[in-house]
Amino acid sequence: MNFSVPSEHYDVIIVGMGPAGASAAYELSLRGLSVLAFDKQAHPRYKVCGGGLSARIAKILPPDFPSIVEESVHRVQFTYGAQESFLIQSPEPIAYMVMRQDFDQWLVNKARQAGTTVHEDETVLEIHNREEEVEVVTKQGRYQSRVVIGADGVMSMVAQQCFPGRSLIKIPALESEVHGEPLHVFQKTPTALISLQAAKKGYGWIFPKREGLSLGVGEFVKGTKRPKQSFRDFIGDEPLLAGLKIPAPLGYPIPIASAQAYRNGHAWAGRLVRGRTMLVGDAGHLVDPLLGEGIYYAVRSGQLAAKSVTNMLSHPAIHELSDYERLVDNEFGAEFRVAGRLGKIIYGLPRSVHRWAGRQFPDAYQRVLNRYCEMLQGKETYQSIRNRILRRLHWPFA
Repeated sequence: MNFSVPSEHYDVIIVGMGPAGASAAYELSLRGLSVLAFDKQAHPRYKVCGGGLSARIAKILPPDFPSIVEESVHRVQFTYGAQESFLIQSPEPIAYMVMRQDFDQWLVNKARQAGTTVHEDETVLEIHNREEEVEVVTKQGRYQSRVVIGADGVMSMVAQQCFPGRSLIKIPALESEVHGEPLHVFQKTPTALISLQAAKKGYGWIFPKREGLSLGVGEFVKGTKRPKQSFRDFIGDEPLLAGLKIPAPLGYPIPIASAQAYRNGHAWAGRLVRGRTMLVGDAGHLVDPLLGEGIYYAVRSGQLAAKSVTNMLSHPAIHELSDYERLVDNEFGAEFRVAGRLGKIIYGLPRSVHRWAGRQFPDAYQRVLNRYCEMLQGKETYQSIRNRILRRLHWPFA
């Protein structure tokens, strides 16, 4: 391609302005670096997503985050069939519900206000990763930077071009939204529902929003073909959805973290960093492999990427971005490993086992679910929950 326009030079170019890209852009701009960000669409744009954020995310977002929250959820109902239901309540929020177009737009505005140059409706076509710089090519021109951050989602073009041979797990999910009056019972007293009965090897959800509900199903087993049937079963069998006119769902892949990528002793090189390019959020498959939560890890990985880039560019003796992989592994690695193992157990057991366990050991089951909600609040971790379970079971390897 030949362009008459001259090349533009920046410290950092970011491809994709979802939560991960916008968070990285915001942090880098606050640090005084010149940042150019591309998004192939214009904000606000609709995003297929449940929009449920774990409450711990408030600790890492700008203080005016509550301005775009649809609902603060203090109640989570876990169901395993018509008769098995456990309700968790907390005086503090367990989760926040947002509409993704509003949340993403808010983050993009934060980045702009901090100094990021944002090019919307401009698709990146090529990336040339060189020793001293990276060149980014779009239909509108050529741009050079010292670092490129790939934040362009599960089908990341940056990953495809700069990380050849990279193959990780994508889990199918379907989601729909219901709007209008009258208010659903889950909206009147904001409650989120998690149903293990909804999917053969996964779960279903109902999330309350200001003007309706988000509901969907995810199948957390590689290669499954069931999401459509699971969604039909969920909306047909769930009493709380009776009488609602539910639009046809939209599908999307969830790029969950691979157990192989987070095993003990594994080297991150080639997965999140290659040369002067790096991957954050969904592009890096930084998604909880147990429940598919991705937005918290998207925001946090963008912040960690900004820290690593700033460190490299401000110290001439540092010539690589490998500490980003170390930072990510320190925060997410052990958590993802434990979540992956728990997922194999939880989704591998027949639903009848969950129902039996809930009936036989209701107090213990309630305690485990309480701990999980405390993890969403940032009070627990997957590791601490696992250790508590093992101690109670007197597991020989605890």
